[in-house]
Amino acid sequence: MTTEAKQSVGGMTILVLHGPNLNLLGKRDPAKYGTITLEEVNQGLQREAEALGVSVEVFQSNHEGALIDFLQRETSRAAQGVLVNPGALVRYAYCFRQALIDLNKPVVEVHMSDVARTGTNRSVNVLEDVRVAQVTGLKEASYYEGLRRLVEHLRGGGLGG
Repeated sequence: MTTEAKQSVGGMTILVLHGPNLNLLGKRDPAKYGTITLEEVNQGLQREAEALGVSVEVFQSNHEGALIDFLQRETSRAAQGVLVNPGALVRYAYCFRQALIDLNKPVVEVHMSDVARTGTNRSVNVLEDVRVAQVTGLKEASYYEGLRRLVEHLRGGGLGG
């Protein structure tokens, strides 16, 4: 199942990718992820994008190949940056990593939980040398802070806090 939405606000477009299991936000492990749904996260991202004067194009899939296909579209290649919550893909998805490298755009990685303390294989992060920033452990606020940092980076202001 995929979710795609686009908002056109300004000349800058940010891709927002949600990886596996994020479609279950609001239903899974509320202590770790809260009760907010993916749709509510996307609505918050749309509001934040509008306030920042940019547009976002949102995509979610439980399949690594579908995320790669999304990144390889011509319209995705025209975007200025990527905000990604790869979920568990961050531990093993070398093909996804390569697709982000091939896109050659700044990437900010976000996670709602603190991935350094959860899951298996905690020492591996395939995006470690691909991303320009990482925001974790702030539940849905990780997305909004990540979007702000990415836009600030794209506008030449560094990465902020």
